[in-house]
Amino acid sequence: MKVAFDIQHPAQVHLFKHAIRDLEAAGHETLVLSRDKEVTHALLDAYDIDHVSLSRRRGGLPAAILELAVREIRTALSARRFDPDVFVSRVSPPAVHAAALVGAASVVVTDTDIEDTLLGRAYHALTLPLADVICRPPDLGLTAAREKQYVLAFQELAYLHPARFSPSTEALAAHGVAVDEPYFVMRLAGWDAYHDVGRRGIDQVTMRELASYLSAHGTLYVSAEGEVPDIDGMHPLPTPPHLIHDLLYHADLYVGDSGTMSTEAAMLGTPAVRTNSTAGESDEHTFVALEREYGLLYSYRDGRDAVRKVRELVENGDTAAEWQTRRDRLLGEATDVTGELVRLVRDAARPTPG
Repeated sequence: MKVAFDIQHPAQVHLFKHAIRDLEAAGHETLVLSRDKEVTHALLDAYDIDHVSLSRRRGGLPAAILELAVREIRTALSARRFDPDVFVSRVSPPAVHAAALVGAASVVVTDTDIEDTLLGRAYHALTLPLADVICRPPDLGLTAAREKQYVLAFQELAYLHPARFSPSTEALAAHGVAVDEPYFVMRLAGWDAYHDVGRRGIDQVTMRELASYLSAHGTLYVSAEGEVPDIDGMHPLPTPPHLIHDLLYHADLYVGDSGTMSTEAAMLGTPAVRTNSTAGESDEHTFVALEREYGLLYSYRDGRDAVRKVRELVENGDTAAEWQTRRDRLLGEATDVTGELVRLVRDAARPTPG
């Protein structure tokens, strides 16, 4: 079997890396088509995953449209050369179009509600009708045929489940991080993706208040799309990108406006506070479940509420043992995400000519 993967974001490297390895270990051939965005290439290289870069992320809507057109052409050409049986991607028009062009099955994995934005609806309209399998969390409403949809909850466990991830104190120590000393991790997303139109993350006032408070209680490491803000108390990540989850696992607290890293911290058993304009009563299932069912995440629209919760957790937070108990409950009820994904890929593959 030949399986192509479309990887356009660092989070997608983590999501698909074990599926790629498992498929290759079973004797299947893979092709990874990548995009030069943030640390995507650095992660692929760190995990020794061969990849072909098709485009580079540039800011602005005109540049994004041009890049999409370039990816359409280059993805189609790559698919013709490789001739995959299955194409695996997030919501990606070039990937499903290329799959249709060469007669391959298309498996799309999504966990984000983007249909409330014009560009999001356009991406879904260009992608979902051609997908053969759509993996989604519970309660994520999609305008796609129900028979195509497969529930795949807590997708970050594809790479954060203990069967897939073992945190290393030695690797952190090699980069100057002492896990027995208090430190915190903050993530600042870019909020300029097509599905972020009209949405916003942490404002400057909240950012400065958090930096002032947290840096007084430990070291504050900041992960940012672009440069880390020039704010007293903020320090760039001390580790290479592929050690971010080791850093998150041992952190005393996470706070940020990124959906992905918020859920990653929560699933690692690190107290997590998420704040952005999408939080609230209509929040996505993953955030709601992590907060209400497992007590691993707190989400707020108002930055002032987030600051209050951060203070509460630092000053009167539960013990590490309590958070580990909550995480263990989540893990005990979760499925093998990578195993399910690999099974879906195998089931979707076109029959071998006989």
